[in-house]
Amino acid sequence: GQLVESGGGLVQPGGSLRLSCEASGVMFNYSAMGWYRQAPGKERELVAQITTDGITPYADTVEGRFTASRDNAKNLLILQMNNLQPEDTAVYYCKAYCGGIWGQGTQVTVSS
Repeated sequence: GQLVESGGGLVQPGGSLRLSCEASGVMFNYSAMGWYRQAPGKERELVAQITTDGITPYADTVEGRFTASRDNAKNLLILQMNNLQPEDTAVYYCKAYCGGIWGQGTQVTVSS
């Protein structure tokens, strides 16, 4: 199985980005999914999970700003990020819990 993230980039504080994670060879419809991030010098941390039913627990640091969603017909995971702040700068990864599959990551940089 494979996960491929896209949509990262450079954005100013207060801006928005939309990350995508496309799954192939993964039992996507039957797998809870997660978005994680890793900032330089820090451990990888959970940003949001999304169950097969679409229930999305969020980390406190992104609650109210980030929205995770999934399109099971397209094997696609989305992370809409609004009001981005410099502390959101990190490499963002998606994960399929079924099989423990990680994507390669996409860089998000928030800077003026």
